[in-house]
Amino acid sequence: MTTGLYELLLRGLWLTVQLTVFSAALAAAVAFLAGLARLSRRWIVRFVAGVYVEFFRGTSALVLMFWLFFALPLLGWQLAALWAGTLALGLSYGAYGSEIVRGALRAVPPAQREAAIALSFTPAQRMLRVLLPQALPEMVPPFANLLVELLKGTALASVLGIGELAFSAQLVRLATGDSAQVYAIILVMYFVVAFVITRAMRLLERRAKASVGRAPGRSRGRPTRVPPGAIDPAVDATATVGGGTAGVGTAGGASPGTAAAGGTATGGDVA
Repeated sequence: MTTGLYELLLRGLWLTVQLTVFSAALAAAVAFLAGLARLSRRWIVRFVAGVYVEFFRGTSALVLMFWLFFALPLLGWQLAALWAGTLALGLSYGAYGSEIVRGALRAVPPAQREAAIALSFTPAQRMLRVLLPQALPEMVPPFANLLVELLKGTALASVLGIGELAFSAQLVRLATGDSAQVYAIILVMYFVVAFVITRAMRLLERRAKASVGRAPGRSRGRPTRVPPGAIDPAVDATATVGGGTAGVGTAGGASPGTAAAGGTATGGDVA
């Protein structure tokens, strides 16, 4: 391929990154709004949020792009192809993201909410200072997966004539006739961008866990390892004798020792 064709692919990659960023920003805003709305005390708010989630989660993003770009002008509104694709992707993936937000907030222990109520926090303070900081580390991994899916979903925007990566690859394939090389190149491009996204989201996850005092990669139920010398030998000392264990009583105590030499023997005074 010539240099000009490579430049065409790079311009398509840049447009794909732009479309991903714009759609992700809209999807994140919609996800948090809809996710919080589904936890509202007012039934009408929960109902409206539920209708939105079920509608956009159950419809095709491709058909929504067609409707926004071709049918919406019949109602008097004309959207540019880039913004029609951004709106369709943002609304569709925001519906999936709202369930991530709702599930993470539900996963916060009820005792945290009760403690915030006992401290006379307002609902906004409970959400911003107690619930969201603890739920955010649980949101990051599924949001990372959703962001990668959104990156791959930007290829749907090629049907609107947007010159993103898939559309540019199609033009280069028609110009060169070499399908294998062109599609291998864009596969690598998609992988590189997805890899950068996953690394960035993993860093964000570590920082989110550190902000609430949770060390990354450490199990909550794992016992803490006691450093050598932390326990007074006079209080708890053990020694191996003849393949068994001999227990030494505490200083000033009357605890008898035990010895095992091919068997176990109890009792006996310490000389």
